[in-house]
This record gives sequence, C-alpha cells and structure tokens, in this order.
Amino acid sequence: MNAAQRNRHAALLKATGFEDSPALTVQSTDGEIPHGRELSFAWLTGTVMTGLTSVLLMGAALYVSFQGQDTFSTAYEALQISRPKADALTPTDLAAKSSRLRPVTATRSDLEVIEASIRETVDGRDMIRNQPFIRIRATLATAPTSLSDGVPDYDPVAILNATQPIEANPNAADINTDVYGAEVEGEVAVKLAAMPMTFVPPRAISDQSAAEYVRAVVEATFYDDESTPTLAYAALGPTVRDLGMTAGNGTLGGIAENVTIVPKKTVAAETSLGRSERILTVKERTPLNEVLRRNGFTDAMIQAIDGTLQNVFPSTELPVGARLRILFGPSRTSNTLIPYRMSIYLHDNGSNSDVHRATVALTDKGQYVLGLAPAEIVFPEEDTEEVNVANLPSVYRSIWETGRKHDLDDATIQRIIGMFAYDVDMTKRIAAGDAIEILESAPDATGRTELLYVGLTLGSTTRRLYRFGTDDGVIDFYDPDGETGKRFLTRRPLEGGGTLRSRFGYRIHPIFKTRRLHTGVDLAARSGTPIYAAGDGVIEYYKWQSGYGNKVEIKHVNGYETAYGHMSRYADGLGVGSRVRQGQVIGYVGSTGQSTGPHLHFEIKINGNLVDPLSVKLPKDSVLPQQYEARFNQTIAQINDLMKRDPAPVNVAQAATAAGATATP
Repeated sequence: MNAAQRNRHAALLKATGFEDSPALTVQSTDGEIPHGRELSFAWLTGTVMTGLTSVLLMGAALYVSFQGQDTFSTAYEALQISRPKADALTPTDLAAKSSRLRPVTATRSDLEVIEASIRETVDGRDMIRNQPFIRIRATLATAPTSLSDGVPDYDPVAILNATQPIEANPNAADINTDVYGAEVEGEVAVKLAAMPMTFVPPRAISDQSAAEYVRAVVEATFYDDESTPTLAYAALGPTVRDLGMTAGNGTLGGIAENVTIVPKKTVAAETSLGRSERILTVKERTPLNEVLRRNGFTDAMIQAIDGTLQNVFPSTELPVGARLRILFGPSRTSNTLIPYRMSIYLHDNGSNSDVHRATVALTDKGQYVLGLAPAEIVFPEEDTEEVNVANLPSVYRSIWETGRKHDLDDATIQRIIGMFAYDVDMTKRIAAGDAIEILESAPDATGRTELLYVGLTLGSTTRRLYRFGTDDGVIDFYDPDGETGKRFLTRRPLEGGGTLRSRFGYRIHPIFKTRRLHTGVDLAARSGTPIYAAGDGVIEYYKWQSGYGNKVEIKHVNGYETAYGHMSRYADGLGVGSRVRQGQVIGYVGSTGQSTGPHLHFEIKINGNLVDPLSVKLPKDSVLPQQYEARFNQTIAQINDLMKRDPAPVNVAQAATAAGATATP
C-alpha cells in the first residue's frame, strides 16, 4: 500500500468516526483510579473475585436448602410432595389431566394347583390316586423389570438346541395325565375279574320298591309342577340310597382300604421406558416379600423396604383382599423398570373400602423411605397395569419376564420360546392383553417339574402345543394336528436374528433410487455376525454375484431353496456340493456388492418362485405318525380337561408335599 492509499484509508476511517488514540496502558495519571485508556490490574482482579465469591455463596446456600439433592423430579413424583388432594379417579378415567396418558389393561397372574384322579398301572395292578398339577395363566409382561436381568440375547442356534426332542429317562417317574372319570380320596386299587356265569345276586329290594323308585326318578327328571317336560329337577329326585340297601347280606359292596381322610387346605396359592403403575389384589394370605419378589423387587430392595416399614407396618404377611399399588420407572443403570413407589392398602369391612396403610418411595440416593399416600383412585375389580405402548417389550423378552415371575427355570423358558419361534417373530413387540398358559407336573422330591402343555395367545391367534411320547421313548410337543412347532427352515438365519431393515416386495432402491422388486428381506447386524443355514440341504452356489456380493445358495428338499447375500466372507471348509445342516455356520455378515451397510439379504424360493421369507407358510419338521392319532387325541382331551378344572386351594409348596404323601401306600 503506497502513501496515497494510506492517506485515503485514514480519511475514510476518520469520516466514519474512527480516530487514532493512544495505546492501552497500565500507567495511571491520577493515582490508582484509571481513566480513559488506562488499565488497573487491581480493579480487574477485584471485580472477578467478587463475581466468583457471589456464585460460590449462592451455590452453597442452594445446596444446603435442598439438603444435598441434585435432581428433584423423582422425589416429587414418588413422594407426592405438596400435591393438592384431587377428586377420586379411576385408572381408566380419560378426563384426568396428564401429559403422558397411557392405556390401562387388565392383568392376570394366576399360579394354581389343580388335582385330578389319575389312573395308572403299578406292578400289574390298576391304581387310582389324586395327583396335583401346576397351572399358570398370565398376561405377558408389558414392561421389563429386574427379573429380566441376565436374559440371553436372542439366538436361533440356541433355540434349535432347546427344542430337540426329549429322550425318556427310564429312571424318572412317568408323567401321567390319564384322568379317571370320578374323584377319589387317597389311593384306590382297581381289580377286574370275570363274574361266574352261575352267580345270581340275591334280591335286595321288592318289585314294589323298585317300581316306586323308577316312578319318582322319571317324574323328577321329566316333569315339573305344571307337567311340562324339563330336565331341571333331576338332581332333586331320589337316589339309590333311598332304597334302603346296606352293604352285607349278600349285596355287592366294598371296603375302603388304606384311605386317610385329610381336610382340604385353605392356604393361598402364591400367586425409551416410561413410568407404569401396577395394581395387585392379594387373593390369599401371602408373605409381603414373596409378592414383591414376583413383581420385580430385588432382594436388596425387599430388605430395605422391610426396614423402612418395620415401625408403621410390622406384619410380614398380607391378608386376603389387601391391595398393592406399585409405580415403576426407568432405571438409571439398566434398560429395565425399577419400583419407584409401593403403597399398601387393607380392606376395611366396616366401611367396605380400601384404607391406605403405608407407602415407601425411592429417593435420588437409592434409598426407600416412608412417603405420603398417592392420589386417591377407585380400585378396579380386576388387577390392572398402565401400558407404555411406545416401549412394549419383544415377545422374546416378555416370555422371559413372565416365566421368571412364575418361577419357571431358564431351561423351561428357553424350550417354550423355541417351541413357538418358528411360527412367531420373537423380535416383534407384544400387544397389551397377549397371554400365556402353562401346565406342569407337580415338583418331585428334587423340585423338578415337567412341562405338559403351553398355549400362547398373540393378538387373536392362540397356538397350543401338547406333550406326547411315542413308543420309541422320544417325547416332543405337538399341536392339535399332530405337528411339532419346529419348521424345517428358519426365517432369520443369523445370530441374534438381526434387525429387519427392508421387507419383501416393491420398494425404492436405496442406491439407484428407482422402484424395484426386493426379492428377499434385509436383516441388519454387525459385520462379522455368523450366518447359519436355514435348513438341511446342499450348497449349489458359492461365489461372488453382481449386486449380491459374496453369495451362497442352498437347495433343500421338496423344491425349496434359500439364498444369502452381501457376506463379508465364507465359512471355512465349504463349497459347491457341501452338505450342511440346519444351524451350521456358512458365512458372516458383511456389506459386499450393492449394499449401504452390513446386513444379510435372505431369500426363499419354492419351485423357483420367490416368496416372502417372513410370512410364507413353511412345512413342519416332524409330524406324528398316524398310528398314534387315537392316543394323542385322548391326551389332548385329558389336558384340556385339566386346564378347565377349578383350582385346589393349596399352594405350590404344599402341592409337592401332597404329591409325595399321596403316593405313599
């Protein structure tokens, strides 16, 4: 820049109000007070220190006033502090003001013991004895709690292993469901013998008595007071005892041997995430700790609650009719719900109402303390639970949660999931009202039970599987048509099942942006995730193919073919002509070919025609031979009869004791 340009630039700056001024200086011309362009480090330091001191003093005052709390939303909601008393609301009252209005669904969680007279052969003798069974009827859990901790990830190979047929153990007690038509007390031996042709029973009653008896029975059965035919009064007619016959004197009779009369027991049967309130009714006298444990409270939580309630609610058991209101909220350390608040209500017969007795609530420090009663509601007749529709668990997680809530062992839960995994998408979310029912044998001396029946209701569809053993000693579960739940092809043949990213059908291609037919389904997973053979077969294609990248095609029986694309690499030791079994690793997830990310492209062809892998009806892997049809139908009828019976008023622990006592001669 030359001199003329510099002068022009200075003139423009001066015209706009800028002018040359002396540089900033720390030298003061008037003592310690700075003026104009003068600076004072002492004044600057004093101003900064004053501001910092003010911030620290105000922070300390706030910390002390709030007693060290760093968040306040949980305490306010859990303890209901300073909340004005509102009019009583029902859980389904849609007029209630709420920023998170959730639907409320009726819940069921029944663990019952049923008894039936079972007929069996022991040492060549036909015996009839009472045998207990355990029946579970429950709605599927709509939210995960601490019961879901440690649940294994969804893995199709593990499911295959869990659904293998059961080999009968010759040393184990037989599971018998042969229900006898009549109820017996104790144990009865039945002996069949041919009646001699020369035997003529003596006359026990006269012809006149017999005629009067028949007339009375007919009148009571077919006619009422107006001589109108009816069957309503059959039970009011005479019985054989009215004929005056007594045992002895040549009449047919019997002596009850080895029968112990035991009174019926009356002890009770044990019965992003958002907040959810669960309402429970205690139907029989039950320990409080047991109820809490079955509803997602850990042992540490239960111990803390016991200590908190010791002075205000010292009783360790809940009486019949007691109500619990449990508020669940998201955990800060895991993707589950934890109990935020628990309130106990006892029924007052005098006022015929439920009276609040105690409330404990979780603080921000993780401690359970006494809290105020929550807002009043009108308790529904049935137990209910708020449903967070946006965060319902998958079918897989919900079955695990429900099974553990009812004390099923992990092996049994895995088998139940495996039995339905071929027909049901286990990664799909459940709907409110979905349910499961289970029938088991009573625990043996070691506490082991055997699964006899499972019914799973999802939406409007109910699937039922019954236990049945064939003559070769193999035990499996079959539907009413005699087919196992297992399919000869799996629909999601990779570890964990993957995440569905694109379905079968026409779509806008993610790369070419044109409408094209998507010939399979895309299951997203991490690169390197193992890919399994969907079924037994022979590899027909094993190399790179344009668009599909590394691809494998397997030919199965009866015109079925499967294809697997975009693999990162192949499994070692395989090639064209290799025979593979269902569940065998054939490659690993990748993003080769025309792909926007790591995933498996999976196809199924039937007689050369592409079909939707997730919805096509696949043939069953095993069908019960025709020779067992009559026996299997009898088993179905017997199990259905057990599922319809009224429960016996005993708990599970007593059922095990009763089972051992009944079998003792």
